Amino acid sequence: MEGQSDSRTVRAYAKINLGLRIIERREDGYHNLLTVFHRIALYDEIVLRRGGEIEVESDDPALPGGESNLCSKAASALRRATGYGGGMCCTLRKKIPMGGGLGGGSTDAAAVLAELPLLWGTPVDEALLQSLALQLGSDVPYFLGNGSAVAEGRGAELTYFVLDVPYAILVCHPNIHVSTSWAYSRITPRPRPALDMRELLTAGMQDPRLLREELMNDFEDPVFAAHAAIRAVKEHMMHEGALFALMSGSGAAVFGLFSTVEEAAAAGRHFDRQGYRTFITPPHFQPVLDARTPTA
Repeated sequence: MEGQSDSRTVRAYAKINLGLRIIERREDGYHNLLTVFHRIALYDEIVLRRGGEIEVESDDPALPGGESNLCSKAASALRRATGYGGGMCCTLRKKIPMGGGLGGGSTDAAAVLAELPLLWGTPVDEALLQSLALQLGSDVPYFLGNGSAVAEGRGAELTYFVLDVPYAILVCHPNIHVSTSWAYSRITPRPRPALDMRELLTAGMQDPRLLREELMNDFEDPVFAAHAAIRAVKEHMMHEGALFALMSGSGAAVFGLFSTVEEAAAAGRHFDRQGYRTFITPPHFQPVLDARTPTA
């Protein structure tokens, strides 16, 4: 699309965390972490149109509206930074569950940051976009780039790379909302692990035993203690043949790697019968995000 078109329609993809370690609490109240972000095939669809004011509407009644919506905050931040005199109408078609550790709000905000300057015809340099993204949330900067990424610090120190996952990824959200602030309040930071996340994951795609032995999510212990149903999702995936399974982010979604889509679907039917939400990403999935910065 040209920069001066009247509307833009984009897909904002969810992510999973391939490992998540909390290293230390920072003086600013945030935490330093070590994780790898990886996109999956699940996405929200966003339609952006030029308008006089900043308006956000969604087909999910549970989504915060008005100025508290992250898409609205992203547009307002861009308008202040560029001095643009107009606004936008943003329509969100939500598929990514809220409170699942899948980055739904963050990926939506990043899509607005990346696409709105093209709609408005107001170019914004990458450094400013990254700064605005970090102000909106620790996960938001990742979604401005392509590929998977090792994330450090608050999550904005990003090293992008191509990770080919040759397995079907089954994601299950057990209809539980886990508050990120609650999860962080119950975390015990640990020393930085002496492993290279990129090397571990690259090797682990050929030998999943390495993932089972070395990859962990520090949020699992407190979240599983409070929500036995989330623990049960992970245990059932492993029982049904997952090569590896882990909770994503601070929960409540859990993902498992399966040899085939058929095996992932068979495991998912158990969760479907319980009324849980399931999503399958096919092997070797790599979304194309034309407006984003290329993979390093």
